[in-house]
Amino acid sequence: MKWIKYEDGYRIPIKSWCETLEPDALKQAVNLASHPAIFKHVALMPDCHVGFGMPIGGVIAASGAILPSAVGVDIGCGMIAVETDIPAERFAEMSFRRSLQNALKERIPVGEGMAHRTAQAWDGFERYLEVNGRVCDFPNGLDRRNLGTLGGGNHFIELQKSDDGFVWLMIHSGSRNLGQRVEKHYQAVARQLNEMFKVELPDPSLAFLPTDSKEGKEYYRDMKFALEYALENRRRMMMRFKETVAEFVPEVNFRREINIHHNYAAFEEHFGEKFCIHRKGATSAKTGEIGIIPGSMGTASYIVRGLGNPESFMSCSHGAGRVLSRTAACQKLTVEECDAALNGIVHERWNKYRGFGKSARRGLLDLSEAPQAYKEIDSVIAAEADLVEPLVRLTPLAVLKG
Repeated sequence: MKWIKYEDGYRIPIKSWCETLEPDALKQAVNLASHPAIFKHVALMPDCHVGFGMPIGGVIAASGAILPSAVGVDIGCGMIAVETDIPAERFAEMSFRRSLQNALKERIPVGEGMAHRTAQAWDGFERYLEVNGRVCDFPNGLDRRNLGTLGGGNHFIELQKSDDGFVWLMIHSGSRNLGQRVEKHYQAVARQLNEMFKVELPDPSLAFLPTDSKEGKEYYRDMKFALEYALENRRRMMMRFKETVAEFVPEVNFRREINIHHNYAAFEEHFGEKFCIHRKGATSAKTGEIGIIPGSMGTASYIVRGLGNPESFMSCSHGAGRVLSRTAACQKLTVEECDAALNGIVHERWNKYRGFGKSARRGLLDLSEAPQAYKEIDSVIAAEADLVEPLVRLTPLAVLKG
């Protein structure tokens, strides 16, 4: 990985793919690199694009500080994948795949604002409340009903086939509304603290909490609770997914299962020192570590093995990365070209765009998750050959989106 050094001493990584970065994302990386708590450099993954405060697809090492915006609002967003021994030929018929997808929709609430009708039992709620009591509204009744649900946006449930001809199951989801509330609460706390102590920041959204402070410890505690919730959320949906597949193919055997985060902070040792590593839209890729890098709707995903590259803080991309904003995709793309990109893949029809402003009033269809709105996944994987080794290439047979 190559670096460029600026006059005031901060550095950001430069690779050929960086030339295609949005100016706003690059500006966010520059702001981060001049942050008083950031160590060494800002690492940008090949799927990098603009986010809130910190670009999505970025990794930083913070010394004595934790930044809520560098974890993001969907704390614990991540992937779960399960390998099966089912030959892909068993799902050759589109109608068979469609029936499986319809059965899944009966078992897993899908979409923004969709939840179970009743609270879901999980000992994680009681463990948190017993130790901490109620902090703000973590957790609340919505969190109990949301457990085991997909959510909206770019979250998905996919039936996939590997290049060697077997079926895989994959889910992308996070902590639902819980993570967003945790980030919002502690972002406000961090800003108030930084203003109180007159901390100069390149961007107010990069407010931080000292890791040894009461507030910093409380954020880390509640972030970890959101991570545990997200992990359990994916596990429950995958359990339903496996049960459904077993009804359609009773002889199925489920092999390895991988369940990982790509929005979180953790204390790790790098360059001989301990730091708070923030991965926002980035996956841990320590030496030998197995990870998941999904593509966009209708394109390939990869199971990968980490190479432990120190300059990326042992991280890799978390997906393909957007090239069109949600609004731009709905304005520029057509249903015909999006359907063509999903030819042969079972998928839902396009719903009306639920964004804000004039674009929503024009009655646009929501094409924001179409393949054309994202970078080409094979190019992203090729750009990080020094970060991960691809193990399994997976292509979709059916995709269910929120």
